[in-house]
Amino acid sequence: MSRMLTSDAWMRTDHHAAEGMDAFELFRKLGAGAKFDLKKFGQDAARFKVARSHGGEASLDALSAIDYFGTGRTSGSESSSVALEEEKDDGDDDDDDGEEYEVGSESGDSGVGGKRKQREKDVRTKKKKKKSNKVEVEAGGGALKDVEGSGITWTSALDRKIQNLPSDGKEKSSLKRLKHLHQEKVNRIRSQHRINVHGCDVPNPVCTFEELQSEYRLNPRVLQNLKDAGLNSPTPVQMQAIPLMMHGRELLACAPTGSGKTLAFCLPLLAHLQQPANLGFRAVVISPTRELANQTYRELLRLSEGVGFRVHIMDKASLAAKKYGPQSNKKYDILVSTPNRLVFLLKQDPPALDLSSVEWLVVDESDKLFEGGKTGFREQLAAVFLACSGSKVRRAFFSATCTPDVEQWCRLNLDNLVSVNIGHRNTAVDSVEQDLLFVGTENGKLVAMRDIIKKGFLPPMLVFVQSIDRARELFHELVYEGINVDVIHADRTQQQRDNVVNSFRSGKIWVLICTALLARGIDFKGVNLVLNYDFPTSSVEYIHRIGRTGRAGHQGKAITFFTENDKPLLRSIANVIKQAGCPVPDYMIGFKKIHSKVKRRLEKKPPTRSTICTTPRFLMKKKGKAPNKGQKGEKQAAGGKQKEENGSQTAVQKQKGEKTTKGQELKRRNKTQKEGGREKHKKASQKTGSNSSGAKLKKKKGKKNKPQEQ
Repeated sequence: MSRMLTSDAWMRTDHHAAEGMDAFELFRKLGAGAKFDLKKFGQDAARFKVARSHGGEASLDALSAIDYFGTGRTSGSESSSVALEEEKDDGDDDDDDGEEYEVGSESGDSGVGGKRKQREKDVRTKKKKKKSNKVEVEAGGGALKDVEGSGITWTSALDRKIQNLPSDGKEKSSLKRLKHLHQEKVNRIRSQHRINVHGCDVPNPVCTFEELQSEYRLNPRVLQNLKDAGLNSPTPVQMQAIPLMMHGRELLACAPTGSGKTLAFCLPLLAHLQQPANLGFRAVVISPTRELANQTYRELLRLSEGVGFRVHIMDKASLAAKKYGPQSNKKYDILVSTPNRLVFLLKQDPPALDLSSVEWLVVDESDKLFEGGKTGFREQLAAVFLACSGSKVRRAFFSATCTPDVEQWCRLNLDNLVSVNIGHRNTAVDSVEQDLLFVGTENGKLVAMRDIIKKGFLPPMLVFVQSIDRARELFHELVYEGINVDVIHADRTQQQRDNVVNSFRSGKIWVLICTALLARGIDFKGVNLVLNYDFPTSSVEYIHRIGRTGRAGHQGKAITFFTENDKPLLRSIANVIKQAGCPVPDYMIGFKKIHSKVKRRLEKKPPTRSTICTTPRFLMKKKGKAPNKGQKGEKQAAGGKQKEENGSQTAVQKQKGEKTTKGQELKRRNKTQKEGGREKHKKASQKTGSNSSGAKLKKKKGKKNKPQEQ
């Protein structure tokens, strides 16, 4: 009976409480433990929010903070908790169930409360394991409450950013962590490709050519031309040099031979100019040789095909004065030239070339152009720098070797310089097998050369000598060996040089003899062997010589002849070979280091060497002069050899004839003595001029009687 009375009293009080509470409190009690789908029931959520909002208008934005179910009358024992779960689906938005909210009830409900507490523990453990973006807010124990304290607000990291609420510092640490990870990735790429950069605010390297289009707005046609040429990924020097020039930074780049330096400055030039304009030359590329200038010109034409850029190369200075003079229409964009031809046009009155609108000045093989003296171009380069008087001009220097003079000048004169080195400076290419061969004397070189030809070699082959005369001499010795050989040097005409280069590229010439002219920058595809017939005068020249093989990832071989006279320079070359990983005898490394003055003198004036000739000495004495000397051209050399052979035959016939009889021998002696007397008499008469005719007759009679007395 007592139990029935108490239950009846409880029902009455509960009924009165239900009448007193409003719809929001009832919704809280009835919705204990239920999940709320915001996307499906967004209108209902907005309707409930309007009743207990913070005085503002209702918002249907799911990202803004929503004040659900404001607590009007709460007791001290109430402790409600809300767990927010965000489920993200990687598929389409139609299958996404949205955000689900779990709403808790009062702590007085024992059965439901126990389940809720167990569910909260499960959610917390899942949160720790998965480390997902779940946020849990507790109302009673110091959780996030709304400003007025009348409701519970669900927030997330994105909501805090939108509402500009103070964050807890974890976001700052995560940003620092992301920056640190990104920098580690960049450093890993640079160390993997041996890229060394010195400068401030250096842009990140690019790993694909497609990044140039997305980040730097490279013309899609230029990108297509790259793919058509078979260039799929950038080389290390291109990965770092191209972004630097795209940002307009002045640059000093040092990369091994055959590493793609030409493309590294051609692409940024085309990207910077964007489209053709009738403003005159806006980019100038300077090369030390005409062959290298032609190569750069062909590369620019291939990349700019279909874009419309007017690329010009200066062939003849006389024609260029009319073409690019002050009265021209300035319909050109890029100029490729050698320094002397530019200076010739700039020194005319008025100047036949205007470089005031130049925006990029690129110096290829910069260490060669900075050399002073007869072989260098320092004065010409200074004149070109002064002519580029525009305020927007930027300069870039590229070379396989870097000298201290170039680096010091760049640091003093360039604005915010960035230095890029690929691998170690002034080192040879790893893809070239390098050998040193001792030949004893100069005569042993020709023997070793013929031995290489006799054993067989895989053409094409480049042979380097130290002077033009020695190139001619070696050519006249090898022309009868039965191999296709030719020679190229600075004394030959431009047409002859172009024909030789084209024949060598097409495979008509197997062996090409050349001076240091071709050691700089020229790119021959597939050169298998480089032979240093004469020892290089410096390690820099050696690096450029052997760099004609082993290009673009291919393998190559280099053989260097040396004699006893080459001992002073042997140590520096042996160190370069050892750094490249090739075996070198220990005694070469132990040689005494030569003085810097001696080294500079040897670089400017190579040691004198004997002529390359196999003609016997006694025949050379009979002839009176060495064969092939002073002759220019192959026909003259062949004719000279025929004359020498005829002369040798007559000399042999004379020697046989002298052994016939003693009488004939006496007659010949008398004739020679008479001729000698006449020659002496003529000389004496020219000197004195005052001797009488009688004295002359006495001298003649005396000379005639002497052989009779004998």
